[in-house]
Amino acid sequence: MNASIDAVRVAGTPQGPVPVLVLAVDGEDDVVPIFIGFEEAASIARGLEAEDIGRPLTHDLLLDVMEELGGRLERVVVTEIETREDGAGGTYIADLHVATPRGSAVIDARPSDSLALAARTNAPIEVSEGVFESGRDDRAKFEQLDDIRDVPGDL
Repeated sequence: MNASIDAVRVAGTPQGPVPVLVLAVDGEDDVVPIFIGFEEAASIARGLEAEDIGRPLTHDLLLDVMEELGGRLERVVVTEIETREDGAGGTYIADLHVATPRGSAVIDARPSDSLALAARTNAPIEVSEGVFESGRDDRAKFEQLDDIRDVPGDL
């Protein structure tokens, strides 16, 4: 299923604020929220804004190295959710599909890192039907949350 980064927001939880990446899926009203770290959220937001802060940060560096070696990010696929034994939540799994001079390669990566690269390259994003069905949630729940770029602090 084709998807795009709808927003990077901050949710209030009993443990404090937590960034959430909201993926919109083409043709669906529901979204797929993925809770991520603040550093990854800030990096995704920078990628979406095409913000150049001078020296490359980790995701910029990875992209630079990939391109210097002749690679190109073809797409990101969020492939599955590994559910916890207690049934609460789960860990999202993603793959980077990279074209290289030696052929195509699929690289296992965290969704937050994968989507930070996609934000910088405009590479297509996909989610499996299983991920959508397991992770889907009402879009309205996330529209009320603050955008990560509006949260005070040094992002």
